[in-house]
Amino acid sequence: MAEQEKDTALPSKEDFSEWYNDVLQKGEIMDVRYPVKGSYVWFPFGFNIRRNVYDIIRKLLDKDHQETLFPLLIPEHEFMKEAEHIKGFEEEVYWVTHGGTSPLDVKLALRPTSETAIYPMYKLWIRSHADLPLKIYQVVNTFRYETKHTRPLIRLREITSFKEAHTVHATWDDAAAQVDEAISIYQEFYRALALPVLPSKRPEWDKFPGADYTIATDVLMPDGKTLQVGTAHHLGDNFAKTFDIKYEDAEGEQVYAHQTCYGVSERSIASLISVHGDDKGLVLPPSVAPIQVVIIPIIFKDSGEVLEACENVMALLEGAGIRVKMDASEGRPGAKYYKWEMKGVPVRLELGPRDLKNNAAMLARRDTGEKSQFSLDNIKDEVLSLLDAVQDGLYNKAKDELESRIFDCSDLDDVKEKTSNGIARVFWCGDKGCGLKLEEEIGAGILGIPNEQNNSSGKCPVCGADSDTQVYVARTY
Repeated sequence: MAEQEKDTALPSKEDFSEWYNDVLQKGEIMDVRYPVKGSYVWFPFGFNIRRNVYDIIRKLLDKDHQETLFPLLIPEHEFMKEAEHIKGFEEEVYWVTHGGTSPLDVKLALRPTSETAIYPMYKLWIRSHADLPLKIYQVVNTFRYETKHTRPLIRLREITSFKEAHTVHATWDDAAAQVDEAISIYQEFYRALALPVLPSKRPEWDKFPGADYTIATDVLMPDGKTLQVGTAHHLGDNFAKTFDIKYEDAEGEQVYAHQTCYGVSERSIASLISVHGDDKGLVLPPSVAPIQVVIIPIIFKDSGEVLEACENVMALLEGAGIRVKMDASEGRPGAKYYKWEMKGVPVRLELGPRDLKNNAAMLARRDTGEKSQFSLDNIKDEVLSLLDAVQDGLYNKAKDELESRIFDCSDLDDVKEKTSNGIARVFWCGDKGCGLKLEEEIGAGILGIPNEQNNSSGKCPVCGADSDTQVYVARTY
C-alpha cells in the first residue's frame, strides 16, 4: 500500500465507533472540528449526499403535502403553553435573552421542535371542515441542549436537517390513518436508501411528550445497537385544546381538530453510512451517491485515443441521466481506485489501450468488488443494469443482516445475551411495571410493539402472565 493510502486507511469496521468517526472525515461527509460542541460542518460532498437524500423524502411528501418554513424563534409564552410537551424538552431548550446588549421583554426559544411555533398559526388558518386535512412540512435546523455524549449525525446540539411534518384532521381516526401513512412513507423512503427499518409502537413512557401515541422506525447499526430514524406521533386533540385550533363541522358546530406530527433527521444519513460502509470506506446506494460512476482512464505514453473514448462514454452516460465523473488526474490507477472506493462511488469504469482495442471497458462494483468486461457498444445499458444491481444488492444484504440479528427470546437471561449483538423479540404482558423492570434487569430498552405481530403467544418473562403481544428490545443510541 502506498504511503498516501496508508495515511488515509480506515480502522476496521469491527471497531465501529472509531471507524464511523474516521469515515465521516476521510469520506468528506462532515468536519467535526467546528469549535462548538455538538455542531458540525457539512463538507460539500457530504452535503451533496444530504441533498439527494432529502430530494427523495420531498418527492414522497409533495404528492399531498406542501412545504413551508416557520421561524426559528418561539416566544416563551407560546412555548410554555403545553405543559406535558414542555416538560419533555425543558432541559434541552436554548434561550435567547438579549438583543445586542438589551434584555428582551420576552425570552425566545430556539426551536427544539416546532409544534409551539406552528400551532398558533393553525388557530388563525383553520376555520371550516373544508380546510381539512391540512398537511405541511419543513426541513429546518433545530437546537437541543444534548447533555449526553454527542456524535456527528446521530446525537447533536444543532440538528441541521430536521424534516418535520404537521397535519390537521377532522377526527381522531383520520389522524390515526395519517400516522399509518407517515410510517408507510418512511418505509418507502428508507427502501430508496437500501435500508430495512423496523416500525413499532413506543411504550407509554417513551412516547412523544403531549402525544396520544408514537410509532417509530429503527435501524440496526453494525455494533448491535438500534438507531431511531423516524417518528410519527398521534397528537389527538391535545394541542388543539391548548392552542384553540377549532373548525366548523358540517352541522355548524365548533369542534377541536386532531393532529399528527412526524419527522426524520440526518440520522437517515448516519444509518446509510453505517450499515452499508466497509473497511475501505463509504458504500453509497446509487439513489443518493453524488457520483454514481467514476471513469478511470488507464493512460500510458499515447493517451489521446483513450481520453477521447472516456469522454465519449462520459457524455453517453450523462445523457442517460447518470451522475458521472472522469478522473484524468495524475497518479497511479491504484491510488485513484482507493480514493473513489473511500467515497463510495457505486460503479468504477476502467478504460485503457487494451480495452479500447477490444472495444470494451472494465466495470467494477463497489459493494461486492466484482469486475467484468463489457462491450462499449452497449455500455450505457450495462451501467444502468449494474447500478440497479448494486441498489438491490445493498438492500438485500442489509435485510439479511437485520433478520439474522433478531432473536426470539423467552427469559431475561436470553434477552440480555441477545441484545449484546442485536434485537430481542419477547412477549410482554403490557404492564408498565413489568416493562420498566425488564429494561432495568437487562440494561436495554423496549423499542416498542412491532407493527406486524406473528399471531403466536407466550409468557411475559417478568411476571409470567400469558401474552399474545411481542415487543422489540435493544440497546439504543
